[in-house]
Amino acid sequence: MAPIVHRTPCKQSSTLNAITGSEVSLKLENLQKTGSFKVRGAFNKISQMTELECARGIIAASAGNHAQGVALAGREKGVPVTVFMPEGTPETKVLATRQYGARVIIAGKNFDEAYAAAKREQLATGAAFVHPFDDLAIIEGQATVAMEMLQQCPDLDTIVVPAGGGGLLAGTAIAAKLMRPEIRVIGVQARAASSIASIFHGTNNTAVPFLPTMAEGIKVKEPGKLTTKIIQAYVDDVITVSEQEIASAILFMLEREKMLVEGAGAAAVAAMLFRHLPFDSARTGVIVSGGNFDIARLEECRKTATDIGTASSY
Repeated sequence: MAPIVHRTPCKQSSTLNAITGSEVSLKLENLQKTGSFKVRGAFNKISQMTELECARGIIAASAGNHAQGVALAGREKGVPVTVFMPEGTPETKVLATRQYGARVIIAGKNFDEAYAAAKREQLATGAAFVHPFDDLAIIEGQATVAMEMLQQCPDLDTIVVPAGGGGLLAGTAIAAKLMRPEIRVIGVQARAASSIASIFHGTNNTAVPFLPTMAEGIKVKEPGKLTTKIIQAYVDDVITVSEQEIASAILFMLEREKMLVEGAGAAAVAAMLFRHLPFDSARTGVIVSGGNFDIARLEECRKTATDIGTASSY
């Protein structure tokens, strides 16, 4: 994947260091091509497809970042791409996906409904389906984030990872544990969509809320079967963060790190900012997974953050 993906920076945050008492290194996948880590898995998957599969075209479903990754990877490989995206997807993500050359179809009120529509189209056309997370080639591609982190910051003792369907978390856990068996991997979900946390902790999955969230990139009702098995085997804990905490983390990154990141990308930062790690960590790596934030939601973000009085208290 070297010719297409950036080796993104891994930089320390002095403010987070002071707040947490840990050396915190931010892996800035918001600076990746297409604005998120998703291009890694998409390109790895499409690179392994046969000529016949490519000739039939590609169909995907996405809340935005996977769509852009598949669109760019498809364009690089000369494969036509159709992406199903749910209603309410930030317009910036829809426009970017089209600019990368994909045909975009808006379908369903959430990712799961868009996914169902995409699968119906795939069965009708015979096109190849590129799953956003529950595919070994996708997981392998996402694992390169952790591989880079541990090359750049080899003394990390914990990696904190945002999680929706689980592709990035599963890939991170596999790569990190193979390279450093003693390292701890912590998944972070939005409390409004916390299916992985529920399964991981053995609670009643039917009671898990599935509510509106600023972290639409990790709003997935059901994680993958493959990703869940990997997470249960290799991840040390899965925690959740509130909407107010996510909003505050977005503002923190903008005010202190001078970076605009999306809700999903800020989830792991929120876990550090509000000290949710279940144990002390001396050297913590935090994956900032994406930067495709809809600027029109910035005022909403500010109002949400001030509900807990933390918007400017870092």
